[in-house]
Amino acid sequence: MKQSPKVNIVILNYNGKDYLKECLSSVFCLEYPNFEVVVVDNDSKDGSLEIAKQYFPKAVFIKNETNLGFSAGNNVGIKYSLEKMAEFVLLLNNDTRVEKLFLTELIETMNINKNAGLASPLIFSGNSENIWFSGGKIDWLKMKALHIDGATDFISGCAMLIKADVFKKIGLLDEDFFLYWEDVDFSVRAKKAGFSILTVKDSSVWHFEKSSNNKKNKTYWLVFSGLLFFHKNASKYLRPWISFFILLRKLKNKIDLLKNKKNEIALIVQKAYNDFKKI
Repeated sequence: MKQSPKVNIVILNYNGKDYLKECLSSVFCLEYPNFEVVVVDNDSKDGSLEIAKQYFPKAVFIKNETNLGFSAGNNVGIKYSLEKMAEFVLLLNNDTRVEKLFLTELIETMNINKNAGLASPLIFSGNSENIWFSGGKIDWLKMKALHIDGATDFISGCAMLIKADVFKKIGLLDEDFFLYWEDVDFSVRAKKAGFSILTVKDSSVWHFEKSSNNKKNKTYWLVFSGLLFFHKNASKYLRPWISFFILLRKLKNKIDLLKNKKNEIALIVQKAYNDFKKI
């Protein structure tokens, strides 16, 4: 493998006016000699795309006609990158800031670990020294995806470096996932195909987690997409337990609503369960 293979950095943007400019500023300060920046915009309405075009003319901009969600939106940029013969694709959230050597560290580690298909930097929360992500573990019995240091079940789509060979073998992100859990699903599929997953602790990114600003939307998609993930990926031996555990969770949701019929989060959770039954 070349020491500096071509990397396409795909940044999906949706109304990221408060974050995108800082993200791109840090990306264009990277000390890596061979990368291209692809900004895919999911039909933003806040002027963030126009501002980015003004300040960062070296980037490639692709505008979707509607909000396609995380998987389908990123897939637009991934397809473009593969057509341009990128050897790696880096998915990067628009609400991040990167350290100038973070991509170099990721690539150097991937060059050493030939079987690695996916790699994540160490991701810090906001401007703090608190670690937001340093490894992912799936709790199959409790239907959770946990951030646990050193775990290698999955890595976060916040900053995910992917070898082009992975796409050739397993395909793109699953577009059934509109938001959340698509990174866990992709990681599971990659591992099943024989690729290993790495977290590179010499590589650093800061994540400002814009999604936390809309708790209702985040809750809905975490529940809905979680149900979808376990429906797609649970083994046949686990499926009876998963069905029973979902019943317990629905019962808890009903109890929460009996206690308070106006509990907005409980109502959102109920809607996610009801919508999932329709697919």
